[in-house]
Amino acid sequence: MNVGEHLASTSSPQRSNRHDPIMRPDKGGAACVTTVRLQVNHFPVKFNPNSVIWHYDVDVRPVEPPRHGRPVKLPKTLLSTIRRKLFTDESNILPLLMTAYDGEKNIFSADELPEAEFEVELPEGEDMRSRRFKFSIKRVNELKLCKLKEYLTRNVSSIPRDILQGMDVVMKENPTMHMIPVGRSFHPAESYSEDDLGYGLTASRGIQYSLKPTFQGLALCLDYSVLAFRKKMPVLEFLKVHIPGFNVDDFWRYKRTVEEVLRNLKVTVIHRRTNQKYAIVGLTPKMTRDTTFPDANAPQVHVNIVDYFLEKYNKNITYLDIPCLDLSKNNKMNYVPMEYCVLVEGQVYPKENVDTIDRDAAVFLKEISLPKPWVRQRNICGMVRAEDGPCGGDIIQNFGIEVDMTMTSVIGRVIQPPVLKLAAPNTGKLMTVTVDKDNCQWNLVRKAVVEGRPIERWAVIEFNHDRSSLNSTFISKLIQRCMSLGMKMEQPLRYVKSVMRRDPDANSLRQLLGDVYTQARGNLQFILCVMSKKDDSYYFLKWISETKIGVVTQCCLRYHANKGQDQYLANLALKINAKLGGSNVELNGRLPRFQGEGHVMFVGADVNHPGRNKTSPSIAAVVATVNWPEANRYAARVHPQHPGKEQIVQFGQMCLELVEYYSRLNNVKPEKIVLFRDGVSEGQFDMVLNEELMDIKSTFEKINYFPTITLIVAQKRHQTRLFPESQKEGSRSGNIPPGTVVDTKIVHPFEFDFYLCSHYGSLGTSKPTHYHVLWDEHGFSSDELQKLIYDMCFTFARCTKPVSLVPPVYYADLVAYRGRLYYQAMERESPISTSASSSSSSSRSSASFRDWFKLHENLENMMFFV
Repeated sequence: MNVGEHLASTSSPQRSNRHDPIMRPDKGGAACVTTVRLQVNHFPVKFNPNSVIWHYDVDVRPVEPPRHGRPVKLPKTLLSTIRRKLFTDESNILPLLMTAYDGEKNIFSADELPEAEFEVELPEGEDMRSRRFKFSIKRVNELKLCKLKEYLTRNVSSIPRDILQGMDVVMKENPTMHMIPVGRSFHPAESYSEDDLGYGLTASRGIQYSLKPTFQGLALCLDYSVLAFRKKMPVLEFLKVHIPGFNVDDFWRYKRTVEEVLRNLKVTVIHRRTNQKYAIVGLTPKMTRDTTFPDANAPQVHVNIVDYFLEKYNKNITYLDIPCLDLSKNNKMNYVPMEYCVLVEGQVYPKENVDTIDRDAAVFLKEISLPKPWVRQRNICGMVRAEDGPCGGDIIQNFGIEVDMTMTSVIGRVIQPPVLKLAAPNTGKLMTVTVDKDNCQWNLVRKAVVEGRPIERWAVIEFNHDRSSLNSTFISKLIQRCMSLGMKMEQPLRYVKSVMRRDPDANSLRQLLGDVYTQARGNLQFILCVMSKKDDSYYFLKWISETKIGVVTQCCLRYHANKGQDQYLANLALKINAKLGGSNVELNGRLPRFQGEGHVMFVGADVNHPGRNKTSPSIAAVVATVNWPEANRYAARVHPQHPGKEQIVQFGQMCLELVEYYSRLNNVKPEKIVLFRDGVSEGQFDMVLNEELMDIKSTFEKINYFPTITLIVAQKRHQTRLFPESQKEGSRSGNIPPGTVVDTKIVHPFEFDFYLCSHYGSLGTSKPTHYHVLWDEHGFSSDELQKLIYDMCFTFARCTKPVSLVPPVYYADLVAYRGRLYYQAMERESPISTSASSSSSSSRSSASFRDWFKLHENLENMMFFV
């Protein structure tokens, strides 16, 4: 499905008056119930402000032009090899250890380099016809570090991104030479026996880091990272250990599984001398003994691969009755027998898939991925000193950069948790609840939800893959638990048993859901769907029920349902009540800063991006509160947009729809809006502030609507970790206490940001959320905004504890992920019907494609996503 054909891009309004993020309104907050001494994984970076980093553009191309005339894109590994060879041979004028290379177009140097073109000849190899390359160097910029010093000392407000990017490349140079880069993290080239996961997999303990301008100066923020890798090993050996029961003599029995396991993995070949890496496209249709390919000099003649390998490489192929690997690229056929292929090191294996092959391995991987705070802290302190890390070698010293190996000490403040409202189970009378002093959680023993929705019309569908069935007591237990929580619940109108096929069929599932819905006269409140296991049927179920039928569904796994534990039943009840418009918990007091008259709306926005499938759309989601002052019920909108596009294309329109619904529900538009934006990095702040926010404002202006707006970015994808300085400073788990906020020393030099850990960390090491205020028309102080966000974290509908992320953002993330599920269901159901036929129909096709994601009118203003 080519999404680009469906989604016309929307250009952003060009404005000359660009806005910068706002300044911090004070010296940080002061309110707290206690303070804690913390260690932070920020390592101060010193540099000489009088020094210069020279930035050069490099262009590398083969001496012999390609036959087809089109420029050849050289792989990063080859570019790095060429650069290293040149800088080693010409070290008198091109000093290797005084330079840093990003592997593509940019070199940064501590000394001036000659602007010239060089010829590089690599040692003979069989992987490329041309081993001679032209390497040209041209100066781009002179990066004066005094400009970074001026920014850090608050003398200028414009961030020198070019300098930070140059220094970042310098910090990466040493680990790039000695470690395996994976995204923004680096992992050891070797695997260790104690980290073996079995099945040809290994756990890898690496590092990820970034340079951050902070109040105390430039800092290296370094964290510990764990991934699962496929081991570097011969392909046939990997198949033997990875696929249970695999036998090369019975290969065709496992052919489909082999293709699934190997597709898109990278290999090197050992029948000839080469460092080139090849991606596996698939398997040849015939066994090796029968596999042929056209002769390069006489295409009408087909050469047998067995004869070719014997004649060309003097190699006798052992496994003749299995296919070859298809390593073809750019219409150039390339078949290689499996026995001559070796998996490349550093290929990530999805962590979630480990659980499907070995439970014990998954538990071990989770344990080392989520170390206790003191273990993570010890690991980080070791990694910052490692010889293969960013501070190892002599490179950063040659640029005049020095890193203090001691973590930053800082004082954190612990904010007072809010008092909550629940109800008495029998009378429904509201009661106040004080949360636990240590973990800030509360329980529902002898308590009810604030507003329980009566459930009179509902149905049950039990999906089975096997002969097992749901315990007969489960429904009565669920009804009893709902009743005890103040949710009056009748017996289900329908109870249907259905067989869920291994490959779910959308039409039969739609028929089933439609029949259950219509037989209940079309006004079911929800359908309880009992699943025997997690599988793809969940995608279809949610897509069909929420976009086609228009009925809320609540799924549960039969295994948990049959255990019937009270906590599980309570969690199900909370989800059902929230989905049907009830209120589970409320704050006893009003939110800070909004004590007076006037309605306030809280908005959350996020974009979910595709993984490897680059033609899959990105999914934009916007949610907003629809009640005030409770501010705990939400409506949602979801839209597909161009793959990888972070800017929310229809942000203004989506927000306007939510405002108009708020107005219909409350007979008044909100006077104030607090907008939380998730998933953007510092480099995208300008886009959020000057394009997304201005799109919202201009959309509102068209209907003469002028609410005051505060815009806050919430970031979870950062490396900052906070560690208690001593055991008495932390919680029972050794983590920082919930409600810990830090807004000094490690925050931005002058902009309005802070770190807040709102949840209790029972597993691993707590990660605070980083909140960065870009725009504020309400005049928040640090104390007011920190308290508002912390209080809101107690209103998340589906649990009895504060969550780690402010609920508008948390819900937006859930809705965006739901949109991803819709797409996965659509893609499997009808890949052809979702592709455009011609450019003349692009706008009509774009609208039609979005209709696939459009929520049914029955659900678009309900919390179906909880």
